[in-house]
Amino acid sequence: MKTIVLAADHNGVELKKVLYEYLKDKGYSCIDLGPDGSNSVDYTDYAYQLGSIVDKKDADFGILICGTGVGMSIAVNRFKNVRGSLVHNLETAPLTREHNDSNVICLGSWITTEKQSLQIVDSWISTPFGEGRHVKRVEKISEQKPNKIVFTNGCFDILHTGHIGLLQFAKRFGDRLIVAINSDDSIKELKGNERPINSENDRKAVIQAIDCVDEVVIFDDINPKVIRESVNPDVVVRGGEFTADEIRERDDINDDVIIKIFPIVTDKSTTDVIEKIKGYND
Repeated sequence: MKTIVLAADHNGVELKKVLYEYLKDKGYSCIDLGPDGSNSVDYTDYAYQLGSIVDKKDADFGILICGTGVGMSIAVNRFKNVRGSLVHNLETAPLTREHNDSNVICLGSWITTEKQSLQIVDSWISTPFGEGRHVKRVEKISEQKPNKIVFTNGCFDILHTGHIGLLQFAKRFGDRLIVAINSDDSIKELKGNERPINSENDRKAVIQAIDCVDEVVIFDDINPKVIRESVNPDVVVRGGEFTADEIRERDDINDDVIIKIFPIVTDKSTTDVIEKIKGYND
């Protein structure tokens, strides 16, 4: 039995519900990632969640729906093992399976009717990959996606939503996310003898358990340059209000390394959490 995972943005919720019930009735195992309501959401969040599942081969097929399908198709094709096809007509649907071995289909709720969308999905799922001369071409697509290493670092003492957002953001830029955490001694030097709250081994275990993180390393220096250069990343992700150029100069990062900045999540900091806990104990 094939497993199909579905997701949408606010523009595709109703069509997603129809497709979900239709495919279930046909005997497929279906997973609905949401959303369920009409409140505005970011299509990228749902595309990345579905893409991660298909990329890991935890589902056979994925269906993404937004207003045009364009945004979903751009976002989901960032994953190495995903071949997302944007389909607006019945003629294209079987060809994306036969010629391109697509495993995610992206639909536009503004473009095709409910009836057309059902026909498109039916044709798409039921068409096998043609293999033969197409195999070599599909493999060339895969080869063009580089195996990128992403690096970020920090204390990660008491995790909050800002930390999780940073890590999820970082993973989007590559295949492996390496997180370097400050040792207990270096945190004391940075933040005082009352920190860290959690030991380096506990912090490592917690971060390693987060799905988007591939590896956690502990470093002793205040400056992460040595550990960063030993990892030799393609992308460095930092949180804060600095620009990429300011970070490059301040942290002495090579020009060939891409720098991405995750904006500060307001009202979220480890210090605030600690102060709040202290307030409960007073």
